[in-house]
Amino acid sequence: MRLRDSPAARIGASIAIATGLYGVSFGALSVAAGLDLWQTMALSLLLFSGGSQFAFIGVVAGGGTGVAAMSAAALLGIRNGVYGMQLNALLRPAGWRRFVAAQFTIDESTATATGQTDPDERKRGFWVAGVGVFVLWNLFTAIGALAGAAMGDPKQWGLDGAAVAAFLGLLWPRVRAFQPAAIAVVCAVATLLAVPFVPPGVPILVAAVVAAGIGWFRHRNVRHDADGMEPDVEPYAHHGGAALEPGERA
Repeated sequence: MRLRDSPAARIGASIAIATGLYGVSFGALSVAAGLDLWQTMALSLLLFSGGSQFAFIGVVAGGGTGVAAMSAAALLGIRNGVYGMQLNALLRPAGWRRFVAAQFTIDESTATATGQTDPDERKRGFWVAGVGVFVLWNLFTAIGALAGAAMGDPKQWGLDGAAVAAFLGLLWPRVRAFQPAAIAVVCAVATLLAVPFVPPGVPILVAAVVAAGIGWFRHRNVRHDADGMEPDVEPYAHHGGAALEPGERA
């Protein structure tokens, strides 16, 4: 089957376009946070995880240390490891493809692949979404970084706090049910209480520890098939194929 005739490939391509365009925001906000073009591009090329990247520059913009920024990014990146275990069982990549697939294992490629019922369609969806997002995300990151650098002092445009605002914009649509909303409120309170007493960047780590503690104490009562934090792209499976609606990149 040709890629243009594959439902999964079409879904993956549409998601890649929608997600890739959002890289403009990251590029501009990264420069506004104080990173240069090459540092910004290194984050998109090597880290390549939207939520983790926004967390990193959010901490840097707030005056946090590199260790705090990396810790915040790593906490959000844990989910990609979980995705990797799931996709390894579904796709069974062999040889060099396993290493390449690891880099392309993100929210969008995972959702596209797991939304299919046919094994071949899963592979097509994964690779089209993963490669497509990688290429376009990095392309538009560069465009955003160059545009941001040309704007001059970010404070003149109100971009000094935009990294935090962008991350909140990504998080808000994911909180769909009462329990995750309640946890978010508790973590926000813990963050505010920690701000006066710890260095910049550490409050977000305090919030992560609080969330992990709540999850650990409640894990036996959690329904794993119901509400909670929604994936960035939601698959809706149907017989003979699957439809997938693109959402923001996290």
